[in-house]
Parts: sequence; structure tokens; C-alpha cells
Amino acid sequence: MYTNDFEAAFSAFLDRHEYDEAENYLFSMVRLAFSAGWQAAGGQPPVSEKIYQILSPAGEKEQK
Repeated sequence: MYTNDFEAAFSAFLDRHEYDEAENYLFSMVRLAFSAGWQAAGGQPPVSEKIYQILSPAGEKEQK
């Protein structure tokens, strides 16, 4: 088991912006590698879809 000093330092490291950025890149690489393996095994490539749709406030008419 690690000391309390180690755990505190590790916790502080995890709370940093740099860790979040590095973790995001690692996740992206793992996802791309999985997608390549998926497609190599005969799976269908991902389909582009809308992530979100902007809605007008209720009662507001669309202007054309």
C-alpha cells in the first residue's frame, strides 16, 4: 500500500488539466484502434450522425 503522501500527490496529479488532456488523447487512440480492429474483423464503419440539433424557443416562429 502507498503512503498518504503518495496518495495526496497522485490525487493532485489527477486533478490537473494536463492529466485530463492526456487522458483524452489516450481515449481517442484506444477508440481509433478498436475501430480499426472492428472494421478489420468485418464490422461496419461508424456512420456520421448529428450530435445535436438547435431548437427554437417555444412560440418563436421560424424566419425564412
